[in-house]
Amino acid sequence: MTTLPADASLTAKDVRSRIVAAATRLVAQGGSGAATTRAVAEAAAVQAPTIYRLFGDKDGLLEAVAEQTLNDFVAQKERRAATLDPVADLTQGWNDYIAFGLANPAVFVLMATRVEGMSKAVAAGLAVLRERVRRIALTGRLRVTEEQAVDLIHAMGTGTVLALIGKSGVEHATLSEDARKTVFSAIIAQQTPAFEQGPAGAASALRASLNEQTGLSPGERLLLDEWLERIARA
Repeated sequence: MTTLPADASLTAKDVRSRIVAAATRLVAQGGSGAATTRAVAEAAAVQAPTIYRLFGDKDGLLEAVAEQTLNDFVAQKERRAATLDPVADLTQGWNDYIAFGLANPAVFVLMATRVEGMSKAVAAGLAVLRERVRRIALTGRLRVTEEQAVDLIHAMGTGTVLALIGKSGVEHATLSEDARKTVFSAIIAQQTPAFEQGPAGAASALRASLNEQTGLSPGERLLLDEWLERIARA
């Protein structure tokens, strides 16, 4: 195994990054079982106690691997410029997420099962998804509330990747597309404009633009947001 040269001038942040990078490579090559403390220490050219000092234990290290990998993916999503078609952008986001999970199966499983709570990377990823959903809501085509749409897409996307891991490549595109169409048809109306869908679509559109309304006091905006959410949920 190729190890990195030791360097006494490295800061604690540098050493941490080097350890996470070494562990990420090992996980990608052989799953979480390959990222033993001994193997990671050797690959990163550090002593095992350094890993325990920085990460607590192997679980802490694996969580750091999942967090960093997710953070890198989210950074790529944030750099993608929006188009004039919000549904196409949401579709691209779905495809990117599925492709990311299938390209990094071991790391994705860690990400889905070991990153607890609302980490910065998870929050950033959901913020990107939430913005894409909000753009659809502004067109009046959202059948449900923005919160429901985000939760459904996130849950379905994660479940789809986990279901596809281990299946043949032939099944990947078909199952992913079927899952996407199922969840999108449940949350997005096909007609444009979709105010014809009734008050729910109109309420979602107005709620999405509520922060831009300057003629309301904070209290009035909060109350109207609650009313519009009830209508959208109905």
